[in-house]
Amino acid sequence: MSSASCDPSSSGKGSKGGKEGNLKWWQLSLTGVGCTIGTGYFLASAIGIKITGPSIVFSFILAALGTYIVFNLLAKMTAKDPQEGSFCYYAKKAYGKWAGFSCGWNYWTSNILIMGSQLTALSILSRFWFPHVPLWVFAAGYAILSILVVLTGTKGFDKIEDILAVVKTAAIIMFIILAAAAMFGWLHSDADRPGIPDSAGAFFEDGFKGFWSSLIYAFYAYGGIEVIGLMAMQLKKKEDAPKAGSVMLILLASIYVISLGLAVAMVPIDAFHEKESPFITALSKNHLPFFPHVFNGAIIIAGFSTMTASLFGVTNLLVTLAKDGDAPAFFGKKIKKMKDLPLPSLGLASVGLLLSIITALLLPGKIYEYITTAAGILLLYNWFFIVISSFKLLKAKIWSKLMGSAALLLILAAVSGTLLEKNIRPGFFVSLGIIALIAIAVIIMKKKVWDSNPTENTG
Repeated sequence: MSSASCDPSSSGKGSKGGKEGNLKWWQLSLTGVGCTIGTGYFLASAIGIKITGPSIVFSFILAALGTYIVFNLLAKMTAKDPQEGSFCYYAKKAYGKWAGFSCGWNYWTSNILIMGSQLTALSILSRFWFPHVPLWVFAAGYAILSILVVLTGTKGFDKIEDILAVVKTAAIIMFIILAAAAMFGWLHSDADRPGIPDSAGAFFEDGFKGFWSSLIYAFYAYGGIEVIGLMAMQLKKKEDAPKAGSVMLILLASIYVISLGLAVAMVPIDAFHEKESPFITALSKNHLPFFPHVFNGAIIIAGFSTMTASLFGVTNLLVTLAKDGDAPAFFGKKIKKMKDLPLPSLGLASVGLLLSIITALLLPGKIYEYITTAAGILLLYNWFFIVISSFKLLKAKIWSKLMGSAALLLILAAVSGTLLEKNIRPGFFVSLGIIALIAIAVIIMKKKVWDSNPTENTG
């Protein structure tokens, strides 16, 4: 899962973008790859593997297709009407104030859950070395450290992000090289490798139901693409956005599919579990004592930077919501003595992290599945807004509308698939509860604010 720091504005909704871009299309492609790879792939993919087996590679291919369509539509809207704000602006323009409000708060909430998922993932990965330390202890430690970084105003973290993006990508490439060497017999191994499945039953571990349920984790691994879509406005040639998106998704899908394909071919499916990265599990029988430590360390360092950058982004997002009248004005206040730090906004984001820690304390066994599932679903609700907004704002040809409809079907399949697996089903109801709260807020805002000022309810 990518970080909010990759957002050029570091906020959700904003002003007209009039700056000339200086990015080349290939730079956007590489930035997209680095920003998108995250703990959602390094750890959450293990849940998908456990649910569906080797067919997880198909899940990632389908998710790549859906992701590309969403990116392409957002890039076209951005090229037509460049905005430094997010896709929430396009939702408001297409359907009115309620859509922009809903989109903004859904995005804020999804990012809070994503941070909770990242926080939990970092805690799980840290228990690799300290298995007896309670999950919530690590969660509290990482949360406090992340808040301290934000309090110091260390936005140099954005520069470090580029380096850590390389670290994440290098970690996967290292796995691919070592795994390929193991498969060719160049490394000694005690593993009983299942190899490439030779039947549909072996490929689809839990039948079509398991495959359907795994889609949410494949989409989650591509999460953040909506932010990269906004960066299309920084391109020198805006018309290169679709090309940049195509190359980015081909690179991402190739990295994901090859690494996951090697992982599921190296050890039995029942060896994978959500408490360890599937790539460490895959090489656990190959007598490479350095690999788990190096790989785990690289993921934790990169994951922490992603979470901290997300905290920066979420904090700024709430400030923008407040300025747009979609949140109490109190959250737009900045403390001049603290480098213009939006302390109230940071405080609310910190409450979200605190709730993740409390949940980790109360539900240490299932917390990661629940939070990650809910975060993935809310992310797809954002994508839903992007697609339906494009239907109204773009003069699309029949082919584009068919592609957009295909993306909606894939999004619907990923969301509904969470109902089929009892271990991840609670995440669906968590997301439903959040949407219900946002809907109630919309009704209140309509009666108390928008109806009294009708001009504010236009896109």
